[in-house]
Amino acid sequence: MSESRQDRILAVIRTLPHGSVWSYGTIAAKAGFPGCARLVARILSTSGAPDLPWHRVLLSSGKIAFPEGSPMFLEQAARLRAEGVAVRAGRVKMPKRGLDLDTLLWAPD
Repeated sequence: MSESRQDRILAVIRTLPHGSVWSYGTIAAKAGFPGCARLVARILSTSGAPDLPWHRVLLSSGKIAFPEGSPMFLEQAARLRAEGVAVRAGRVKMPKRGLDLDTLLWAPD
């Protein structure tokens, strides 16, 4: 994994607005690496950057990726709720791709 890929993915994650959520795949596509959702997950799992809004990144289904009831699951759900995001049964309603200006601007060609 090249450092530029990691830097680009982390930069996209840092742009996630308060109270918003994106999927791992959306992050990858916005960074210019469509189809690399697992790369995003791997980078997030090793980052450790305290300013990174990792809690805003979910599976494409809207589910929290951590096992239900685990400490990380509970922390992610609490952080999302603190930002006004509704979390029900470990799931969040995901935004529809292609309908918001940000997606249109960031989407790869």
